[in-house]
Amino acid sequence: MIREDEIRPTFGGHEKFVFRNGWLKKGIDAVRVDRLIFTRDEALVTLGVGKNMVRSIRHWCLATGIVQETEGTGLAKPLAASMLGERLLLENGWDPYLEDMGSLWLIHWQLISNPVRAFVWPVIFSAYFDAEFSKKQLIVLISKQIEQLSIRTTEGTIEREIDCVLRTYVPAGGVRGQANEESMDCPLAELDLIQAIPEENLYRFNIGSKPSLPTAVFGYALFIFLLKRLQTRRTIAIEEVLYQNGSPGQAFKLDENSFVDYLEQLEYQTSGALRINETAGLRQIYLTDDLAVSMENRAYRLLDDYYGRD
Repeated sequence: MIREDEIRPTFGGHEKFVFRNGWLKKGIDAVRVDRLIFTRDEALVTLGVGKNMVRSIRHWCLATGIVQETEGTGLAKPLAASMLGERLLLENGWDPYLEDMGSLWLIHWQLISNPVRAFVWPVIFSAYFDAEFSKKQLIVLISKQIEQLSIRTTEGTIEREIDCVLRTYVPAGGVRGQANEESMDCPLAELDLIQAIPEENLYRFNIGSKPSLPTAVFGYALFIFLLKRLQTRRTIAIEEVLYQNGSPGQAFKLDENSFVDYLEQLEYQTSGALRINETAGLRQIYLTDDLAVSMENRAYRLLDDYYGRD
């Protein structure tokens, strides 16, 4: 699935913590004041958390792509807010406190699109195709992926990464509720993407329609996905965007009907710049030349419109 020359993942930066409500905003706000804040002793006071949580907040800000590294080495690399981070989380941004469910879906997309900082997340969502799974099955899956990359690690490290993935999406005790900074739950548990089956020691992907996933966020993810794949062509098979590694279909665990529903809504929202074509029984997504050359701008415009910005 992943070639060795494409990626060298890191593990454990989360310090076994899932990110909590308010952490991403704290992180980006601190970075905008001091790009080296995570190397300072005063970070504990600035962020109001312990040393391990400081490192965890740094990791999650990078893993979700709301901040990015610049020059330097190791933890001493200065950080800067990304364009998405600024637009989403600044005080006058789209949704600085992640109160909109669409924002949680957007953060989820960012997370599973980062195979360096969050390697296990995209592998689990893109390379495991059965609806139900156990931790043992995931350990085997991740071990094989890491072996392909010729990376040495331990089963304990892999298990800790998997535990963190599950705690990202499954609330403590299996009961969903509004996550707050004091709770141990990650806000992404609200998405109901993974469900625990404790009596069988299993987990289940919630595959199908996602009523809380806005068309704009789906469209943003789709355009970012296509941006890397449609450099010299204007069509792509729907099956590729539904089932391929890293695709919106896999990221959001959509079934075919709900996926096509989103495409039809996007066709309307883009005035036909994106449309569904069916030729000789093959259904494809077709992009006009105008959309193909302005895909990233269109992706952000969808979010601007969704959040009510001009």
